[in-house]
Amino acid sequence: MSLWQRWLSPAKLNLGLRILGRRDDGYHRLQTIFQLIDLADVIHIRSRDDGRIRRLSQLPGVDPEADLAIRAAQLLQRHTGTALGADIHINKAIPMGAGLGGGSSNAGTVLRALNRLWRLQLRPEELAELGAPLGADVAVFAGGRSAVGEGVGDLLTPVELPKRRFVVVCAPVEVVTAEVFADRQLTRNSSPSTIPRLLSDDCWANDCETVVTGRVPEVAASLNWLRERGPAQLTGTGAAVYAPVSDAAEAERWLTELPSRWRGWSVLGLNCAADGVDDTSFTVGTSPSW
Repeated sequence: MSLWQRWLSPAKLNLGLRILGRRDDGYHRLQTIFQLIDLADVIHIRSRDDGRIRRLSQLPGVDPEADLAIRAAQLLQRHTGTALGADIHINKAIPMGAGLGGGSSNAGTVLRALNRLWRLQLRPEELAELGAPLGADVAVFAGGRSAVGEGVGDLLTPVELPKRRFVVVCAPVEVVTAEVFADRQLTRNSSPSTIPRLLSDDCWANDCETVVTGRVPEVAASLNWLRERGPAQLTGTGAAVYAPVSDAAEAERWLTELPSRWRGWSVLGLNCAADGVDDTSFTVGTSPSW
C-alpha cells in the first residue's frame, strides 16, 4: 500500500440556475455557473495493491455501496482495467442536502486523486466525462475547475471568475433535488443566455427558488434574513443560500448576527481545486489521526 494522501474536496455555489426545458429522458436542460469555494470535506486516500476499494469512514444514512465516492473509484477501476484498489476516508464538513455538492465533490475528488495515485494520466476532460453519469455535478468536481455548466450540468466551459468572498447560510433541513425538479410549479422555459451574460452579477436568478422556498419554509426564512443584508440567492436546489460580501470583516459581522438554529460560513471563491498532498504525519500501515 502507498502513503496516504490528503485531498480537499471543495463545495460549490451555483451562481444562478436557469432551467431551459426537459429532455425526453426526464432530465432538465440548464445553464449555471459552478463556483468552487473553500468550504471543503477532507479526503484521505491511499492506493492498494490487492484491488479492494474500502470506505474507512462512516456516513450516516449512506451505505458504502451507495456512496458516490466509492462508486466513482469502482467506475474508474472498471474503465481503466487497473488491478489497483484504494482505501478512502472522508471527514465531512459540507452539509448534506444543502445544494453545495458535497457528495458529488467527494466523487469527483476521488476520481482526480486516483487518477494520480494509480498513474492513469487521464485528462481532466476525460475524468469529467467519466464522472457525469454518477450525477450532474460530479463532472465539474472531476474537472477541478469553476465552470459554466450547460446540458444537464455536464457540458462545461471552464472560466476564470473574480476573486469573491461569500457568506453561506444553511438551515438544518435537507431538500430532495428530485422532488424539486418533479414539482409542477417549477419554471422550465427560461431563455438561454450567452456566457458573458451569465457571468454578470445581475443574472444570478435561480429558477428553483420559488419551488424550494414554497416547500421548505426554513429555507425561505434564511433567504429573507440574508437578503436584508445583501443580494442573496439560493444555490442549486438548496437548502443553502449565499450572498457576496465586500470583505472578511463584513462577513464576520453578518455571521455574528446569525440565528443560532442556522449554520453559516465565510468562504472564498476558487477557480481551481487544489491537488492532494502527501500527509507526512503518518506512514505506510498506519492511519491518519482523523
